[in-house]
Amino acid sequence: MLRTTILFLSFLTLSLAAPTKWYEKYSLVTNRVIVPHSYYEILKTRISIPANPKAVRDVVCLDRRAHIVSHDELAAELSICSGQIAQGKCRENGKESVGRVGTAMFTVRSMGSSDSKINLTKQRWEGCVAAARGQCPTGSLSGICVGGGIEGDVGFTLVAMR
Repeated sequence: MLRTTILFLSFLTLSLAAPTKWYEKYSLVTNRVIVPHSYYEILKTRISIPANPKAVRDVVCLDRRAHIVSHDELAAELSICSGQIAQGKCRENGKESVGRVGTAMFTVRSMGSSDSKINLTKQRWEGCVAAARGQCPTGSLSGICVGGGIEGDVGFTLVAMR
């Protein structure tokens, strides 16, 4: 009897002492799993931007483990072309533009001839990034936005800054 009691208590102690994972947080009031707020922010952002898979091609997931804060990514996305894209249109004189905020850096370059320029609308740019994020949901990536330049396409790269 003593042996059974000790065995039962040791089992109970070990099962209650096991660490819980981040997604195993339960609400005692509603008896359901609590999800971190950051996941809702990312889902809301992805739902609000229409993603056309044909808007982007040659998407490559560079590093899926790269840590890029979603707010920094969105801010860097809008800071290309010296912030002109946030007003609705980017018409950059150079062949390349960089948007850098916090942990994210976007590099956008025209893929056309040597005198080709970047010519993007905000909707097209956000759609290209959303379509690329559909293929590479986390980390750094690169791809080509179809028809984003005056003469052809625009290539882009998102990398994590340290």
